[in-house]
Amino acid sequence: MKNIRSNIIAAGILCLSLGMTSCTKGFLDVESKTESTTGNFYKTEQDAYRALLGCYDGYRRATCGSAVNFLVSAEVMGYECFGGSGASDGNGMRVTDRFDLSEMPSSTGSSWSGYYAGIYRCNELITRENSIQWNETGSMHTQYMAECHAIRAFLYFDVVRQFGNIPLLTKPTDENIPQADPADVYKLIFDDLKFAIENIPANAYPKAESETNDGKITKYACEAILARAYLYYTGYYGQEPEGVTKADALAAVEDIISSGQYALIPEYRRLWPAACAQKAEVGDMTTLYGDYAGDGNNEIVLTVKCTASVNWSGLDGNRWQVNIALRTSTGVAPYAQGWGYATVNPKFVEEYEDGDTRRTASVIDIKGEGLEDNQLVQTCIVQSQEYTGYYIKKYAPLAFADGTHAGMENGTGNLMISNHQDYVQVRYADVLLMAAELGSPNAQQYFNMVRERAFKDKDGNTSPLYTEKQATKENIMRERQFEFAFEGINYYDLLRQGIDYAAAQLAKQNGVEVMTAGAPATISFNPQNFINKAGLMMVNTNQILLSDGVLKQNPGW
Repeated sequence: MKNIRSNIIAAGILCLSLGMTSCTKGFLDVESKTESTTGNFYKTEQDAYRALLGCYDGYRRATCGSAVNFLVSAEVMGYECFGGSGASDGNGMRVTDRFDLSEMPSSTGSSWSGYYAGIYRCNELITRENSIQWNETGSMHTQYMAECHAIRAFLYFDVVRQFGNIPLLTKPTDENIPQADPADVYKLIFDDLKFAIENIPANAYPKAESETNDGKITKYACEAILARAYLYYTGYYGQEPEGVTKADALAAVEDIISSGQYALIPEYRRLWPAACAQKAEVGDMTTLYGDYAGDGNNEIVLTVKCTASVNWSGLDGNRWQVNIALRTSTGVAPYAQGWGYATVNPKFVEEYEDGDTRRTASVIDIKGEGLEDNQLVQTCIVQSQEYTGYYIKKYAPLAFADGTHAGMENGTGNLMISNHQDYVQVRYADVLLMAAELGSPNAQQYFNMVRERAFKDKDGNTSPLYTEKQATKENIMRERQFEFAFEGINYYDLLRQGIDYAAAQLAKQNGVEVMTAGAPATISFNPQNFINKAGLMMVNTNQILLSDGVLKQNPGW
């Protein structure tokens, strides 16, 4: 049986991939005289490069092209955030937040189609490799293919963590297949990553040249994801993966450290545009961004690049930023307006230690920042679900002093499509903490580097409130929670510590007071709902219908 879902994806790739296909009424019957098609395209190394750019584009669309992406869903499922959104929006975000379909029985669940569209592009290039006439001298053959394999691994790693039970496609096919054993998916992920590590030269994209190569996949990015995937697999599934050992994972992150390519930005706040933002007149981007360390700074190991867009079909920007912004009718400088998703749990905010600068760098504190009496914010409270007075700052979109959106320098940006903050996938701080967790001889040093940085001011002085802690597993995991809050990492850190442990942590949300439609409300979380679903998301019911029941719903949903 052919899968309607896959046919739609296949046609979409033919139409969307970098203009490579003329998508006219009869394009399947008539060979284009002016455009490339999959039948006549994959011939030269330049064609391969264009196809690789299509894979990068597919990766960006999957991670940044939807309203509720991997990061937003991870934050809502985790302890740090609630569902939020508007008072009149329905309870769709509560389904995700509370693992409870009864909150909105009509919910169909999140779709994985964007990820499989990106995977399709990678599979297409991998399958066509031997039909390409690669350059005889100076060929980039091996590196291009290595980057393609890496992108496929990144995409699969996101999907398998979210849904657990997913189809494993290694060819550009419309075949309708059942979900694979997660162990087989991880074997492909590790095989792809190892191939990329072995075949992307260490000097392919030097960090010193990040102004021109930022966003490209390096050997070191693949090593970081390999370690992250190893830690997740062994924690969540309680067994060793095929083909990768703990020693391999440690060697991978130690190689990143010894490369000398990366370093911690001295002041944590400077990693995030909104944490550095100042009130600025329209067009004054220098004042607006303040002392932001910049895209591609020395701490960034892997990032997804986004660009401002005024094109609704372009999908070049960061489409989920608007959803986590303040739910106001215009910007409240320096923060732009949005839809109020993923409101921050005040209980988590209270858990930061005194002197830890990560709190103010990570969280918009409406009262603490003097915004509580702003009329726009008062309206926001009435229009919001699960309003807490706290929002995610790390990815908050920005506005000029008059409230206009700052996606475009001239103030003509659109709040929905002109957000363009890069989506940071891996920071050097994560590399250091993973190395410590994996048992590096330098574990204490690495742990101290990350923790002490959090207590430093702009002049590099360490707060007297700083205390050194031992680099135990418990302390490392606790430090990760504050270091990587609102980066889409902490929920999966919870899962890899065990379902029962994660359920107990999430249950601490119970009884937290919030405001919905301006009225007091309390959070109610049943940990058994989470346990029954093993922390996995609901497979989209439309995907199951399109597969004629070949795809199965995750247990508990």
